[in-house]
Amino acid sequence: MSGKLRLGVLASGGGTNLQAIIDRIQDGSLNAEIVLVLSNKPTAGALQRGRRAGIPVCCIEQQDYPDRPACDRAMVAVLREARVELVILAGFMRLLSAQFLDAFPHRILNIHPALLPAFPGLNAQQQALQHGARLSGCTVHFVDSGVDTGPIVLQAAVPVLENDSVETLSQRILRQEHRIYPEAIRLFAEGRLRILDRRVTIVRPAENPEEVLINPPVA
Repeated sequence: MSGKLRLGVLASGGGTNLQAIIDRIQDGSLNAEIVLVLSNKPTAGALQRGRRAGIPVCCIEQQDYPDRPACDRAMVAVLREARVELVILAGFMRLLSAQFLDAFPHRILNIHPALLPAFPGLNAQQQALQHGARLSGCTVHFVDSGVDTGPIVLQAAVPVLENDSVETLSQRILRQEHRIYPEAIRLFAEGRLRILDRRVTIVRPAENPEEVLINPPVA
């Protein structure tokens, strides 16, 4: 691959997954560049993490726009201005419109704290505990128009312990999130993801580096 994959990270909270990606970029294990951190919360810790890392940051709040489509158009505009190639949702607590999804087809990744398709939506860790699940974990997936229904890229399993609380389970899952999210981005950057219907295939690295594409072919 000739250049670094340009990432735009959307986050509403503290940004620990953002930090994990920053760390992997800095240690050289991820050939990518975060060109924008975008939040819908002006006090989000992710914005502070971005500033500390010297990354451009931006806050776009729904209340500043007449409706959701107008807000989404503003987000798409700043991401396009930054020439973002892959959108990373890192705890972005807002549903994306079809307009936004159409602007980045098969170019939006999300991480969810459960083994999808089990326990989609909010409070996934609490759902796992309430259902008596023996295993939980996290899932990196492409984003589609449903709630946590897009094609699955990577997953990591975490045992649910007898004395677990939402907090203790969340912390163990989060450690796995920090591991597999940068890995999924690396696979995308190396052009090793193929999507056919709902199935994502991870292909072997090309022997000739010129054969590797940033854009994963989508059947």
